[in-house]
Amino acid sequence: MNTITDIRKALDNRDISSQELTRQYLSRAKEKNPELNAFITICEDEAMRMAEDADIRMQKGVVGPLTGIPFGIKDAICTRDIRSTASAKVLDTYVPPFDATVIKKIRAQGGVIIGKQNCDAFGHGASNENSMYGPVKNPWDTERVPGGSSGGSAAAVAADMCVYSIAEDTGGSIRQPAAFCNLVGLRPSYGRNSRYGIMPMASSLDTVGPITKTVEDCAIVMEAIAGRDPFDATTVSDSVPAYTQLLHEDIRGVRIGIPREYIVNAREEVLQIIEKAADRLRGLGCEVMDVSLPHTKYAIAVYYVVVPCEDSSNQARMDGMRFGPRGRGANLEETYLQARVVGFPPEVKRRMMIGTFALSHGYYDAYYKKAQQVRTRMMRDFEDAFNKVDVLLAPTTPGPAFKIGEKVADPLAMYKEDVFVIPAAVAGLPAISVPGGFINNLPFGVQFIGPRLTEELILRVAHHFVL
Repeated sequence: MNTITDIRKALDNRDISSQELTRQYLSRAKEKNPELNAFITICEDEAMRMAEDADIRMQKGVVGPLTGIPFGIKDAICTRDIRSTASAKVLDTYVPPFDATVIKKIRAQGGVIIGKQNCDAFGHGASNENSMYGPVKNPWDTERVPGGSSGGSAAAVAADMCVYSIAEDTGGSIRQPAAFCNLVGLRPSYGRNSRYGIMPMASSLDTVGPITKTVEDCAIVMEAIAGRDPFDATTVSDSVPAYTQLLHEDIRGVRIGIPREYIVNAREEVLQIIEKAADRLRGLGCEVMDVSLPHTKYAIAVYYVVVPCEDSSNQARMDGMRFGPRGRGANLEETYLQARVVGFPPEVKRRMMIGTFALSHGYYDAYYKKAQQVRTRMMRDFEDAFNKVDVLLAPTTPGPAFKIGEKVADPLAMYKEDVFVIPAAVAGLPAISVPGGFINNLPFGVQFIGPRLTEELILRVAHHFVL
């Protein structure tokens, strides 16, 4: 397994140089990408320059955990001098003059950017079929989706086209693809990592986190990217824990809760995996018990009011005048309309219209305000649960990856794929998806959810669980 830990040892022992390593990953990316469509942009020249700089750093002894290691970035995250489209034609030619803060931090260590990864446009989707650059395919079965919206990021890591990826999770966009591709994906607490330079969808839910092969790798990346950022007022000032050192602490005595609302109507195969997970945790010395999150049933309804409302405001800035295909109308209004017709895929337009309607005069109180009130009730459910337990265990998804095209014509069926990942997102809580088993020879993930700013706890539990 080509993990960050393994590659760090090889680089430090001079068994391989960053340039040699980067050439290998670039070669794999170019070989596999025509089939998987995981990358929109492969940064060959830029990657080799970064690798050369990393080798010089290592010769001088200036080495961090991520120095010289190739990684990928979701295309909704801004990268200096590298095209960043958010998988929408409206930004087809956009080249940011700055890095997102999380990318700036990795660059400062000497990380090597392999390329920008395909996703559902602006994060709108649970399958990576809403990209205007074509769907991404799951490396485990190319007839199936890799999950969304960060499907390209997960597919690239699973196919070993990069060592790890930096992605974004609004309602499950890191955890669901990680589950479908047999990987580890962490959604941090809201405010733990900077959102500066992230193309926003729903500003009160958006988070940035890693997709990796192991929990240890996830902890390494989190140490590099977490922390206060003066460019993002929502980031917390709490110091960043030593996640990697805390991984190995004992988990005996940790109280694990299984929310009954997550399993009451679950498939038999899912129930079996959760039961096996519970048994394993008991064997590790944890106490496992049932808990209740009664307002979970409203999660999808709340999410698909709050997110479209915030998204419609964020997308209003996309006028199609400077980047991508430009509209051709008889006047300015028609030009704007035409630009959005060709620059946005149908799902983006759908959510923008829903949000605009819900925020309009006479409907704000009935929809957005009401959704926020129920959101508060959901947060209180989690608070009550965490008075009884330390961590929650739940399925990441209702089932394994579904086939490409299977749910495209039914938006509600697609939205329901996020039913287990949305609640933690709505509450702003940290959650990590790890491999939990297989259903019909396809990967299936389980997730651990913790109280706010307890990434070190869920990482520790997840680490012991998968060992």
